[in-house]
Amino acid sequence: MAKEKLRIGMVGYGFMGRTHSNAFTQAPKFFELNREPELTAVCARNKDRAEEFAANWGYGSVETDWRALIERDDIDLIDIAAPNNMHHDIAIAAAEAGKMVMCEKPLGRTAAESAEMVEAVEKAGVPNMVWYNYRRIPAVTMAKKMIDEGKLGRIFHYRAKFLQDWTISTDLPQGGEGLWRLDVDVAGSGVTGDLLAHCIDTAMWLNGGIDSVSAMIETFVKEREHALTGEMAPVGIDDACAFLARFSNGSMATFESTRYARGHKAQYTLEINGEHGSLIWDLHDLQRLEYFDHSGDGETRGWRSIHITDGEHPYMGNWWVPGLSIGYAESFVHQAADFIQGLDGKAAAPTFADAHQTDLVTDAVLKSGKTAQWEPAGG
Repeated sequence: MAKEKLRIGMVGYGFMGRTHSNAFTQAPKFFELNREPELTAVCARNKDRAEEFAANWGYGSVETDWRALIERDDIDLIDIAAPNNMHHDIAIAAAEAGKMVMCEKPLGRTAAESAEMVEAVEKAGVPNMVWYNYRRIPAVTMAKKMIDEGKLGRIFHYRAKFLQDWTISTDLPQGGEGLWRLDVDVAGSGVTGDLLAHCIDTAMWLNGGIDSVSAMIETFVKEREHALTGEMAPVGIDDACAFLARFSNGSMATFESTRYARGHKAQYTLEINGEHGSLIWDLHDLQRLEYFDHSGDGETRGWRSIHITDGEHPYMGNWWVPGLSIGYAESFVHQAADFIQGLDGKAAAPTFADAHQTDLVTDAVLKSGKTAQWEPAGG
């Protein structure tokens, strides 16, 4: 019996456009879904490159105007993989047209933008989700399960960092198709909205809301040539950010992110310390979860390294045999599968409303970086 189609209109053909397209392609091959995702159309301003992308991934057609994509009757879901400054208008228009909406992170450049996006999807009653994929790394999902089961007991500390090094060169321009993340008007912020947003989303999912933050931010290169104008222009994004936080449950946290950590391409790590145990996860070894269990025999007590590949571990029963790993791309496959399965049951998180909470925290972090004061986070 043929399954109902979920007809997808993708906006964007860059890095995230590829990850999302791969996710929708692979999800029905590994997960039992009640709807069959169909790559119906991709939208981008450069028609020639959009047509190449469509041919490679199997999209049925191409649009060069996202408004035309939304108006089509043969599209059920608008997936936004475009730069941050486009999220707000596309998401609201899609919701008002009755389309389901998935959106890359951060949801908005500011919490004010994302609040309007939340209002639009909730008023329209359309399914929605934001692609915070690290929740769906099996080891991180396993950490959530262990925390919820009380294996760590009361949480005292949370530590996260996300380190890169790709913007150190002063010759690197800002803006344009490849470097829009360095243009504050397009990106909204630097590492805070790009990298720390991931850390904050994961942290609040694992450990609850954040009440207040105290931040330090820095822009090391103050001026860069703008790729679109050729003129030197001030740099408005943050190159580095470190902040303290207090969670609603009373635990303390430290967060750090930079694009100036020479030798690090994407080092995302988190550590959680509780009264009964601790957990450590590292993106560089993403299939392992380090666990310290304080119970039991003191003589043999110590850290254990859990290889998250067994069929009993989150998501892994849908993949290979125990001992064989999956990677970064599969976290997006899990998210696509969860979203589609949630259409016929409980909606999968993070929703726009969930992602708005992260935007509230990132706004507070950026404000604190300027005021040098503790700021309420609203998380």
